[in-house]
Amino acid sequence: MAKKLISSVRGMNDILPEQTPIWQHVEAIIKKVLDSYGYQEIRLPILEATELFSRSIGEVTDIVEKEMFSFTDRNGDNLSLRPEGTAGCVRAGIQRGLFHNQIQRLWYIGQMFRHERPQQGRYRQFHQIGAEVYGLDGPDIDAEIILMTARFWQQLGLDSLELQINSLGSTEARIAYRQKLIDYFSDYQEQLDDDSQRRLRTNPLRILDSKNPQMLPLIKTAPQLLDCLDTESQEHFAQLRELLDETGVKYQVNPCLVRGLDYYNRTVFEWITNDLGTQGTICAGGRYDSLVEQIGGKTIQAVGFALGLERLVLMLLQSELPKPNNAPDAYFIIAGNEQVTKQGLHLAELLRDALPNLRLLVNCGKSSFKSQFKRADKSGASLALILAEDELINQKITLKYLREKRPQVILEQSELINYLKNLD
Repeated sequence: MAKKLISSVRGMNDILPEQTPIWQHVEAIIKKVLDSYGYQEIRLPILEATELFSRSIGEVTDIVEKEMFSFTDRNGDNLSLRPEGTAGCVRAGIQRGLFHNQIQRLWYIGQMFRHERPQQGRYRQFHQIGAEVYGLDGPDIDAEIILMTARFWQQLGLDSLELQINSLGSTEARIAYRQKLIDYFSDYQEQLDDDSQRRLRTNPLRILDSKNPQMLPLIKTAPQLLDCLDTESQEHFAQLRELLDETGVKYQVNPCLVRGLDYYNRTVFEWITNDLGTQGTICAGGRYDSLVEQIGGKTIQAVGFALGLERLVLMLLQSELPKPNNAPDAYFIIAGNEQVTKQGLHLAELLRDALPNLRLLVNCGKSSFKSQFKRADKSGASLALILAEDELINQKITLKYLREKRPQVILEQSELINYLKNLD
């Protein structure tokens, strides 16, 4: 009886070799930009105490209520796969003493987990790159974060993203605004959808973020958060807009932009696109000045963002931009006796020593010339290096161009390194 095929868990995707070059391309560009701004990498655990997320994200958010992968381990501890990176970064900073009289610019990359309905660009295991700054409270660092993300899109060649910004004000202003929303939406309770009914008493700001088109007329006439801001937050937001204007970053003020996590205050922003349907948010972030204290540390200002790699990769795949590939530069065909194999492997290592940027794929396993040439062509290599018994005896190597109409070349093995160095 045949064994049942074990498939991947729903919403947990394999990223196959033909897909990884574009992932590596995206990651390399973003890492280079982060490094150029002076941000340092921090590597964080995938598994954390469940309390970390309920305390930071908020117990009445969709993430904590419905989306976390949580379980009790053998010691009776309640653990969760991380649904986002900021809480873990704050926990590490407190635990490792990174915030004591220091300014930190940190970034991280890795898998996150949320039990959502899988759809295009949105999976239960997904990948994020995030950056966090601790110890600075001015609008200039908010602007730097936004300018850095704008540079990502510039370097990647993407020009269809729109920046939306808003201010949530201070904690006190947000609490007062929360009550105004409860009073307003309570007057129209019979018109609220199920999600909004549930959020009315627990997290009314999230009603503003509803994607239900039937809710839009109510949301449009709701009290505006920008009208309820405290003076400091108004000044902070005005200065941020001036900095963005000065540096030429275009933006739209979206008064309904509130973000889905409870810890945000003052600046919030999103980069969105219309190229991916309803899953249009590519990158989002903002300020969370009370989060470190909320998790157990001393008060320290913080701002950051996270971007979803799946959606970014999908945008690039759908664009007309040239796609990177992982084809080798050369395919080494080795055909003959054991001595030919030994010499071939030795010569391949000499090439790798002398030409560290050369992508060289060596044929392994006994196979005919014909089948090896088929593999060489299929690999996408530009050049085939050929070593057979005749070449071994005469200390020669044959070069055959696979993508160009150029004559075959026979060289002394001692000449091969210099020839490849000077190759176009």
